[in-house]
Formats: sequence, C-alpha cells, structure tokens
Amino acid sequence: MFYRAIEGSIDIDNTDMDYVAFGKGQKPFIILPGLGDGLKTVKGTKLLLARMYKLFAKEFRVYVFSRKNKIEKGCSTRDMARDQSITMEKLGIEKGHIMGVSQGGMIAQYIAIDYPELVDKLIIGVSVSRQNNTMQKVIKDWIELAEKDDYKNLIIDTMEKTFTENRLKRYRKMYPAITRVGKPKDFNRFIIQAHSCLNHNAYDELDKIKCPTLIIGGDRDKIVGENASEEMAEKIKNSRLILYKGLGHGAYEEAKDFNEKVLEFLLA
Repeated sequence: MFYRAIEGSIDIDNTDMDYVAFGKGQKPFIILPGLGDGLKTVKGTKLLLARMYKLFAKEFRVYVFSRKNKIEKGCSTRDMARDQSITMEKLGIEKGHIMGVSQGGMIAQYIAIDYPELVDKLIIGVSVSRQNNTMQKVIKDWIELAEKDDYKNLIIDTMEKTFTENRLKRYRKMYPAITRVGKPKDFNRFIIQAHSCLNHNAYDELDKIKCPTLIIGGDRDKIVGENASEEMAEKIKNSRLILYKGLGHGAYEEAKDFNEKVLEFLLA
C-alpha cells in the first residue's frame, strides 16, 4: 500500500470526521486543509494526498483531517480546534507537528493557543489571524454563489483568486471539466465553514503561541490579503516568516520548494 496509506473516520458529537493517514515515521505530522474541505472531505483521496505530501512520508506519520461531516450552524474556527483536539486524543496522538493551510491555518492557531500541549511545531500557510476587507469581500462573494447553487462560478472564482496568471493559463483549459465534477449535494457545510472564516479573529491572542512557528505566505494573496502573514509573524515571537514574492494564495502549490521548506523547519 502506498506509504501505508489508510482512510478512516472518528466518531465525534453525533457525527464523524474523515481523515487520511500515511507515512513510515513515528512522529505525528497533522495537516489541516482549507475551505475547500467544505465542498469535499478527504474521503477517497488517500493516494492523492500521499503523493502530494510524499516528502514527509519517510520521517513522519502524516494525518490529513477534514472537519466534521455534519457541522453545527455557527461553528467557529475555535470550535473546530476543539474538535481536532478530541480526534487527536481518540487516535492516541499526544503531541505532533501541525500545519494548517488557509482556513486550516486559522484552526491551527487556536489549537496552539488553547491546546499548547498538543503542538510541537506549528506551520501556518497562506492564512490570516484577523479580518480585513479583502477576505471579507471574497468570502462573502463565495457564500452568495453557494447560496445560489452556482458551483461553476464558485470554482472558477476560487481558481482565479488562488493562482498566478502563469498557472491559470494551464488551468483555464480544464475549467469545463473541473466545474462539472465534485459538486456537493448541498452547500450547507461549505457555508458554515465560510462563515467561520468571516468571524475568525485570533490576532489578540497570538502572543500565547509559544511553540516554534513557521509562517508562509505570498505577497500577492487575493484571498486573505497581502499583509496577513507579516502581521502574524510580528505577533508570534518564536516565529519565522517565508514570503514568496509574486505568488498568492496558491503558494503552497506553486512554490516548488514549499514542502522542502516545511520539512527543513520540522527537522531543525
């Protein structure tokens, strides 16, 4: 089996949470994906994720967690951090490295703030600690498209705001196919998660994060804003900032050395 990849689910709060695990190492490395999780969980993606994060498979046992399958209206990023702490306990994960990307980075902030005993090292990728006009407009537009059941334009707008023009030249050819697959039965889960992004504000508590922290962003981010990463780095004392010039929200995919920089930080 590819890097010992498995899929599973954890019972929590009268529902369950999907996860994928792979890797030959012993040390847990937990990855929390972004808002796209609201459209589709990690279920059925174990081989894709194992290949995507294969660089970590030798040194770590990697876990990629979705949010709960049934999320209560009003559920916050802080509530999602609490959910994550419960699932870690149920899997016997006492402590690990945690990387959150985009919305996952918001949740990861609260894990480090509220459950510091669970976090060895923290990576916050293309995320934000508090509200700004850029994120408010983008997320509200996405919520409106979801409420209209307009999956096609939701996906296209997400792609257009995530990637650089060079990458989009390749992806635009695939829009007809991409926008026809993966549509959820309903958008409730996505909308609830989107609202949690709109209400996220951990900025005043970032100084509670004491673990070594790597913050990675792009200086052309059209989703969380252009200064979100610098803002977090200034507030988290034991942090290091990597800011990719000319890249935006898709830096985690477009920067060829993104995973290498994360691995270097984890092994230091």
